Amino acid sequence: MKIGVNTVKRGNVILINNVLHEVVDMYTTQPGKGGAYAQIKLRNLDTGSQFEKRFRTSESVEKAIMDDREVQFLYNDGEGFHFMDNETYEQFALQKDMIGDNENFLLENMNVMIKFHDSKPLTMELPSAVNLKVTYTEPGVKGDTASGNATKPATLETGYELQVPLFINVDELIKVDTRTGKYMERAKV
Repeated sequence: MKIGVNTVKRGNVILINNVLHEVVDMYTTQPGKGGAYAQIKLRNLDTGSQFEKRFRTSESVEKAIMDDREVQFLYNDGEGFHFMDNETYEQFALQKDMIGDNENFLLENMNVMIKFHDSKPLTMELPSAVNLKVTYTEPGVKGDTASGNATKPATLETGYELQVPLFINVDELIKVDTRTGKYMERAKV
């Protein structure tokens, strides 16, 4: 299906020379001289390599027809990330390069969306925010307030490290933005 370059969004999968590419990032610009263009950062879904390509905003690209399926993350055995299709109970594995930074937010038994093309799993889409437990951080100090901007490092149950406000302690559940990897708020239990 052909779509205009200016309607391409992050996460879309497009065909370039009959090869599937995921849109990692995109911006359009209008230079002082000449026509507007879109700069798109792409990831080749066969090789995993990333590159940028410039398109005129009047151009169109071929959007791949994708099948979104909800799957459950089972485990990571070091060689691959194993999932189970929630409808067919079929199990499959994705390699680390296909998961990318999403591994920082994956918990066993978590449901995620996987995009398939011709029955082949290609990319994973996490919820925009996840709740994760803090496994290590320096203790909070009396007088630390929620209104302060000071932060400290914290390690989450997935091994991911991020900056959290001073009042966050070990074993607290926090909400993390999966797009930026940043602390959002204390999770509501």
